[in-house]
Amino acid sequence: MEARHLRYALALAEHEHFGRAAGALGIAQPPLSKQIADLEREVGTRLFDRTRQGVFPTAAGAAFLSRARRALDEIRAASVDAARAARGETGRLRLGFIASALLEPLPDVLGRFGRERPDVRLELHEMATSRSTAALVAGELDVAIGLGRPRGVGAEQLVSVPIGHDHLVAVVGSTHPYAGQPSVDVDRLRRQPLIVAPGEDEPAVDTGLRALLGKDSPALSGATVARDIHTIIGLAACGVGVGLGPSRMLAAPRRGTWFCEVTPRTPLPDLVLSFQARDRSPALNAFLDVIRTNCPDVGAALDHRLGPLEPHEAGPQGEGDPDSPPA
Repeated sequence: MEARHLRYALALAEHEHFGRAAGALGIAQPPLSKQIADLEREVGTRLFDRTRQGVFPTAAGAAFLSRARRALDEIRAASVDAARAARGETGRLRLGFIASALLEPLPDVLGRFGRERPDVRLELHEMATSRSTAALVAGELDVAIGLGRPRGVGAEQLVSVPIGHDHLVAVVGSTHPYAGQPSVDVDRLRRQPLIVAPGEDEPAVDTGLRALLGKDSPALSGATVARDIHTIIGLAACGVGVGLGPSRMLAAPRRGTWFCEVTPRTPLPDLVLSFQARDRSPALNAFLDVIRTNCPDVGAALDHRLGPLEPHEAGPQGEGDPDSPPA
């Protein structure tokens, strides 16, 4: 039994005449009569009474037609759903991100994506870079935003592009001696209690800080660890020490704190967007389209890596551009 058999039966029930039904279907009457007879043999009972007044459904035919109508509706709906999914208008996107990405660029990107793709289910997971990389390689995420190029087993399977650049800044409480100063020298930081991200969570940042302050720096080994920038800022406000973090922290001012530039100016690892090179998900493709629109520089990097039209058609590309570690 095929969908056309259902359409033929419904047309015959509507027109109550083989000739008129055949005309509406755009076929000759004999093939229609044969198809209806074949359908009745397959169902195992007569579906239509043929009378001088016309062709009318039997009780069995009425029951069959009720289901047939719903079946065709489902087939049409399935086609519509498939087309929408292929265009990235439905589906699921699992995004892992570090907290500082919520300062920039995620608010604009997620806002636009939600407006343009309201039926795509977004699953958002705040997590450290090390965790999001592992989850991405394991297939638990579709896209990840973290600090520095992904490293470790499986990282070669990922496409990675920088989406933000940062340099190191310090934050202190308003009563700290550095409060009111525009900058603080690195040498002075070595003698201060510090607040930093955990090295196991953000290895690229930890590597950079150790290159800056010394591999075995007492200031780092005795530092207070905080898992996101808001905690770093909050602990600094409480007078725990000098918080070190990305310059995007400047977008999250808090009463009772003061931000200082660190001299010499010290680049931090890039904020990097990563996804599986083999991923062909239309929802991911739609997300990348929003990235292209909202972040032209990022879009150019994606186009360079994957091609400007259909990034989901690209093959494995390897790792992204290297980040810039602190000098």
